Amino acid sequence: MEFNWNIETMSPKQYKIADYIQKNAHRVLLSTEQEIAEAVKVSIASVSHFWRIVGFKNLKDFKAHISSQLEVSPAGKFKNVMKKVEDQEVQHHTLSLSINHLYKTIEELSEDSFQKTVELLSNANKVYIHCPGPSIGLGELMTYRMVRFGIDIRLIHKGGSELFESLMHLRDDDVFVLFGFIRLLPEAKVILDYSKEVGFKTILITDQLVSDFSREADVVLFASRGEMRDFHSMIAPTYLIENLIIAIGMKDKEDNVKRLNSLGMLRKRYSTDLPR
Repeated sequence: MEFNWNIETMSPKQYKIADYIQKNAHRVLLSTEQEIAEAVKVSIASVSHFWRIVGFKNLKDFKAHISSQLEVSPAGKFKNVMKKVEDQEVQHHTLSLSINHLYKTIEELSEDSFQKTVELLSNANKVYIHCPGPSIGLGELMTYRMVRFGIDIRLIHKGGSELFESLMHLRDDDVFVLFGFIRLLPEAKVILDYSKEVGFKTILITDQLVSDFSREADVVLFASRGEMRDFHSMIAPTYLIENLIIAIGMKDKEDNVKRLNSLGMLRKRYSTDLPR
């Protein structure tokens, strides 16, 4: 997000702090002054003094202001996009944003976490996916592709107390995939809490690099979707899911090729009865 700060009057240390906050607004919301100071490599006193320089009493006052700015409606997010593309063609703007999301996702992608996810999904007794709101398309993509590899996968559409109808069947060798974009819904919090009792593994796919809920899952994968006030893109999450699907398919390559050949034979055999 953008801050209207007069950086020309700032000292070198103040400029470094301002630049860090500009690039890491969401991280700062969850940070202490000591953590900010360590990240920027300045003293805590410099950070404490910075808030008054930019018109705030302290870090708490700054966080309250930023939080209020981030709480915007879908219409507000769309207006922000429209302002940015007024002087350029929409397709060029969205392409540039998409490339940035992909680069950021690749930079933050942990190879260990990615491989652990592949192992968990490949070896699970059953895979459950909780994909609320706009993440439903990602869950359906995972289900459509991964079923071909012989994975028993269930898409959870139910919310509220109806979620318990699915939770009651979970075993310790199952895996639950959760999408936690921006924040965790109550259903996701219940799933993460219940996993500690039953022992099933949880995989969290999120657009938050720093959050209080990321420590609750067994594996966390990051996919960039844009700042809070932006029109959120699904380019990077889709890229992440497609790479997981490919990696899972390559894991037991010979068996999966046989399965896909069987699918091709079925399509050919019944092509007149069930045309594509």
